[in-house]
Amino acid sequence: MMYVNGFIVPVPAGNKDAYLEVAEKFWPIARDYGCTGHVEAWEADVKDGEHTDFRRAVDLKEGEKVVFSWMTWPDKATADAAHDKMMADERMETMFGAPDGSDMPFDGKRMVIGGFEVIMHKEA
Repeated sequence: MMYVNGFIVPVPAGNKDAYLEVAEKFWPIARDYGCTGHVEAWEADVKDGEHTDFRRAVDLKEGEKVVFSWMTWPDKATADAAHDKMMADERMETMFGAPDGSDMPFDGKRMVIGGFEVIMHKEA
């Protein structure tokens, strides 16, 4: 059954193109290690919640947008095995700037990440 890595991340509105460029560069690396799908979704209609919401989850600052993203894998074992291989891939060292992530067009410290086992998946 499918496995999903999900992410929400705050991105300065002016960095939308730069963020997409990073995602586009990352996709072939993930695909090479078994990822079957990758979606990046830019905030279009994110409401403030009464108790919690996407904005509070990432401590959204003025001028930032929330990106909701997910990657699909055949299973958890493939996703887990891919992680270390992707991090060791030389493209990760050469295509994304400083190793500490300071060149990224988003604040990775406020990214929310999780892995999920799919319990239902339907498509029309």
